[in-house]
Amino acid sequence: MKQKFQISGISCGGCATRVKKTLEKHPNIEKAEILSTPKGATLITMNENLSIDKLQKQLSKLNGYTITKLN
Repeated sequence: MKQKFQISGISCGGCATRVKKTLEKHPNIEKAEILSTPKGATLITMNENLSIDKLQKQLSKLNGYTITKLN
C-alpha cells in the first residue's frame, strides 16, 4: 500500500537520500520516494500499514526530521 507523508527537515538532495535509505531499511517498507515538490513530500510503499509512531521511530535514527501523514 502506498501512502503520502510530509517529512520536515529535508533541505537538500543529500538529506533526501539519507532519509530514503533510512526508511527503506525498515523490513515493512518496500520503497520510499522523496518528491522535490512540495519539498519533503514523500510516498512510502509498505508491505503492512505502519503507524506514524513507527515511521518516526525509524526516521529518528537520523537527527532533525519529523514525519506527518498527508491526506
